[in-house]
Amino acid sequence: MSEPEPDETLDIRGVVCPYTFVKTKLGLESMDSGEVLCVEVDYEPATRNVPRSLKEQGHEVLCVEAINEGEWRITTRKG
Repeated sequence: MSEPEPDETLDIRGVVCPYTFVKTKLGLESMDSGEVLCVEVDYEPATRNVPRSLKEQGHEVLCVEAINEGEWRITTRKG
């Protein structure tokens, strides 16, 4: 099963925790429930911290994947 096309993409490479989650949360605020957001990060701890925080906020984490060496994509559906 392929991942859904994102409704929005947020490039926050260069940002570190906790700002990675803060920026992700702000990005989701303007979206409708059920829409998909892809967040691109280059801070490895964000690959654990952001998905955990998103789940705690009631969002669905669809995928966390490496896109380049030292860069990851977190795909989430707004709850």
